[in-house]
Amino acid sequence: MNIQDAINRGASILKDSNLKTPFLDSELILSSVIDKDRKYILLNLKENLNKSKLKYFNELVCRRKKGEPVAYLTNFKEFWRQKYFVNKHVLIPRPDTEVLIAETLKIYDCRKKLKILDIGTGSGCLLLSILKERKNFLGTGIDISKNAINVASFNAKLQHLNNRVKFYNSDIDKFFLGKYDLILSNPPYIKKFDLKYLDKGITHFEPRLALDGGCDGFSKITKVIDKSSYLIKKNGKLILEIGCYQRNEIVKKLKNKKFYINKIIKDYGKNDRCIISTKI
Repeated sequence: MNIQDAINRGASILKDSNLKTPFLDSELILSSVIDKDRKYILLNLKENLNKSKLKYFNELVCRRKKGEPVAYLTNFKEFWRQKYFVNKHVLIPRPDTEVLIAETLKIYDCRKKLKILDIGTGSGCLLLSILKERKNFLGTGIDISKNAINVASFNAKLQHLNNRVKFYNSDIDKFFLGKYDLILSNPPYIKKFDLKYLDKGITHFEPRLALDGGCDGFSKITKVIDKSSYLIKKNGKLILEIGCYQRNEIVKKLKNKKFYINKIIKDYGKNDRCIISTKI
């Protein structure tokens, strides 16, 4: 079977499961299996696949049919111009989170020397993407999941940044190391009882620990704000990703901890997504 036939067959199987992008998913899976980019695939549609690669491709298509995200099947996700390793222990990076990076880079130019803390670092994609853009920054990432820290450390090596970043397996409540010019966080902010309404690819496969914001959706964000008020330097910035209906409550929490609200940023879907604040 050649590449084109395999893609068509995979897409046909995925169509039966009502997946939104069957052909794209099939192409991405095959691309990973043969270790070639999509451009190569499109230019070599008549190339025949050996039996072992075809068998593996079919196995991954069957897993995708059951709802498993493509990023977990290929173990990579593109985010802010780079490819990051991901697995079931970390949340898959979302395009909307790139808003935090864009806003950070607007605030700090290449000459600045900063110490950054990323709370709930997951795959490390947020922190590492910023370090990649700003050569004078030093980073620290923490996560309650030891498996997530292993993924983040691996990504630091992939991006050749392990000399400028340290990762710690710690709950924010138990972290007391250092003072920071900038603190970033994309904490869990989905209400516990709303998790069941998410796409099955999220609820069945992505780590609940990275999604569950407690009964009201604010339990983890509140902890981040409270601890950040002690870990951040005076005039330091706290940049948070938030849920689209959490703006007013989080603004109150930040003001109560002596943060000045600089800016509230909307994501690509025009939802409130990012709050930038300064410790006063």
